This record gives sequence, C-alpha cells and structure tokens, in this order.
Amino acid sequence: MPKPDLTPGAPCWADLMTSDLEKAKSFYGELFGWTFEGSDPDKYGGYTTAFKDGEQVAGIMPKMPDQDTMPDVWTVYLLTEDITKTAGKVQENGGQVFMPPMEVPEQGHMAMFGDAGGAAFGGWQPGGHTGFGKLAEPGSPVWFEVLSRAYPQTVKFYQDVLGWETETMSDTPEFRYTTLGAGREAKAGVMDADGILPEGVPSNWQIYWGVENTDAAVEAAQRLGGQIVRNAEDTPFGRIATLTDPLGAVFLIHQDLSQASAEGQA
Repeated sequence: MPKPDLTPGAPCWADLMTSDLEKAKSFYGELFGWTFEGSDPDKYGGYTTAFKDGEQVAGIMPKMPDQDTMPDVWTVYLLTEDITKTAGKVQENGGQVFMPPMEVPEQGHMAMFGDAGGAAFGGWQPGGHTGFGKLAEPGSPVWFEVLSRAYPQTVKFYQDVLGWETETMSDTPEFRYTTLGAGREAKAGVMDADGILPEGVPSNWQIYWGVENTDAAVEAAQRLGGQIVRNAEDTPFGRIATLTDPLGAVFLIHQDLSQASAEGQA
C-alpha cells in the first residue's frame, strides 16, 4: 500500500463536495474518528480539513450556490509540479479541462480535469498544502483507482499526461488492471470497467478508506444514515464494501485481512 510522498502524478489529496457540511462532518467524524479544522469562509469558502490522529487526511467543502444541481462527490487530486503544463497535456491527450488552473492563496494551485475516458479528477501543485499526512491506515485512504469505460486510452492518458510508470497487474477478458508503480509500491490503479459500471454511470475515480473492521463499519455507516451500494466481501486485497454517505457521495472501505490474520496468530 502507498505511503505519503510527493511523487509527481500520484494521488496527493482527496476532498468531498457536500450539500450539508455539518451532516458530512458528523457522519465521517463518527465513522472514521476524524477531527476537523475549518478555514476562513471569506478566504477559502468554508473549506474544512479532516484529521486522523493529528494528521490531515481529507478535505470537505460546502457546495457553492451554482453547484446545487451537482451530486455530492469525492474527488481525487493528482500531484503535478507544473499545473499549467499539465492542463495543456490534458487537452493534447484527449482529456478535458473543466476548471482551468487557479491559485489557492498560500496553499498551492489547483485545476479540475477529465481524463480520456471521462473520469473527473483534480490536479494539485503544492504550495503550503502538501497533501496527505497519513495513508494506508484506518481512517485514511488506502487505495485509489479509476473505473474506466475506455481502459487502453485511460492508461495511456495518465502515462502521457502525468508520467505514470505503470505495470499490468492482470490482462484477461475477465479482469484488466494496470497500476501506477508495482507491487507494494503501487500508488493507484486503472480498471477496465466497461462491462461493470451500470448504464449511465460514467468512468470515475474512487477512494478506499481504511477501517479496522469492515462489517462493523458497514453497520455504523447505516446507523449514521449511510447506504450500502455493495455488501462487504473478502477479496485477495482485503475485505471491502461500497457505501454512500447520508447525502449520496460514494466511497469504499477496506479492512487489511493480512493484518487481522497476523494479530490473530500473535
């Protein structure tokens, strides 16, 4: 699993655009044990940073008035050393620039893009804000992946635009998957999801959040107003479930079964 670093092209931050900031804070705070620090509403629009064990792990931002019709959604940001150059490469390689590069005072520069398969993601050029302080632990992200309806084009897009050095993890008709990096050093993945995504659902980035016990977390999420999209199941990579928060934002949770097995043998 990945560790926090500043590898260009890798996921460096994630935030939630929500229609109810306080409800989102209450849900994720109880589910993941997060604490929060708000920002200057006049300077950063009420942007709130979530912390786990004192380390920053995510952001939550309230929707602006012109975003009322947009769904609540989590966004993954990929690190770039030159966001203006990245925006140009996005356009040159079959992607879209949804929001051109802009400065976030004292923090860095951001932009919103769409990849060659249509999945939306953010670009982040760090300033004062350098990204995740914790990864691959309960309450923090453990994995990021693109579910793509245009798998070959999407892999090539990230190679050409953000310099991904990739490894093909699987290339069978049943399961096609490519990772940024290899083995335990991999930092993100692209899945051929053309036959998996429901009709009308576009390519999208998704985030897996670490939990100590997936089944207990599913029960807690339901009690807090969340919904189950896909029930908990054991996989070769851990015990995983797909959920929504009370406002409809989709996310995944992940329990490291190897760690649980090691603790059981101790």
